[in-house]
Amino acid sequence: MKSAVLPPLRVMPELRERAQSVLHPDETLTSFMIDAVNDQVDFRLAKADFLERGLASAAHAAETGEYVSAASVVEQLKAKLAQAKARGK
Repeated sequence: MKSAVLPPLRVMPELRERAQSVLHPDETLTSFMIDAVNDQVDFRLAKADFLERGLASAAHAAETGEYVSAASVVEQLKAKLAQAKARGK
């Protein structure tokens, strides 16, 4: 597959200096920017999926009348956390 070019990015010199200051050894500013774009794309796709599942869940609850209380969810999360902590020791 042929590669494509992202639009040129004009930034303030301070931002460029900050970005260069956090580069790992053997990392280029270009590879850093590609990683940042990939991370944002992944984040936004995950966020859209999360919202879609949440809206579908709300619609299902409204349709069926079956709801789970916040207190019940918090208790389940506390139990999972306690199990995870116990495994970690």
